[in-house]
Amino acid sequence: MIGEDSLLLTGAVDLEIENDRAVGAYNAVTAITEQGEIIAGYNKAHLVPYGEYLALRWLLEPLGATRLVAGTIDFIPGPGPQTLDLGEWGQAGIQICYEIVFPGQVVDPEHRPDYLFNPSNDGWFGSWGPPQHLAQARMRAIEEGLPVLRSTTTGISAVIDSRGVVRRHIGMHRAERIDGLIPPAAAPTLFSRLGNILSLVWAILFLAIAAVAKYRRSG
Repeated sequence: MIGEDSLLLTGAVDLEIENDRAVGAYNAVTAITEQGEIIAGYNKAHLVPYGEYLALRWLLEPLGATRLVAGTIDFIPGPGPQTLDLGEWGQAGIQICYEIVFPGQVVDPEHRPDYLFNPSNDGWFGSWGPPQHLAQARMRAIEEGLPVLRSTTTGISAVIDSRGVVRRHIGMHRAERIDGLIPPAAAPTLFSRLGNILSLVWAILFLAIAAVAKYRRSG
């Protein structure tokens, strides 16, 4: 089904088994070849509180609190940004669903990928969520100088280049596919080197300018 000379990056749920019993789960992306061989995988690190796990379970569960979705097994967070070596398909960074909204936390700085793959189910967020989620993905592309491939079940799927430009897209609630080449990565940006420290420096600078302006006006 995958096709000749093809690779499938697909969502999966991997179970953590102890003594023949499932004690946890991972929200994962798995890379599968045309022969059905699993060659790489990534486990989601930024989990959704009360969706993928019940925070303070020891306290809230006795009070009757549950997760917002069915299931009593909590998801386990993965180790964080990783770059998967997919051979002829390049070096891929994976960010599952809303992980893409965290600036400075989407790329392994020691192993910079060629592109980011962002699968998501945006059906939770009505009509207002998908455009905002797409905008966040474009921001990460600009910050990191990396193209982003967004694959969603209900929209908006897109190919975003390293400048944040949407090259191709599939609108909401449409079943289609995008054929084409992955845009090239740009040189590492200043933000990709400094991360959120750069944002902190800008915040301090603007606060200093505001304080000086206020002092001069009052004087």
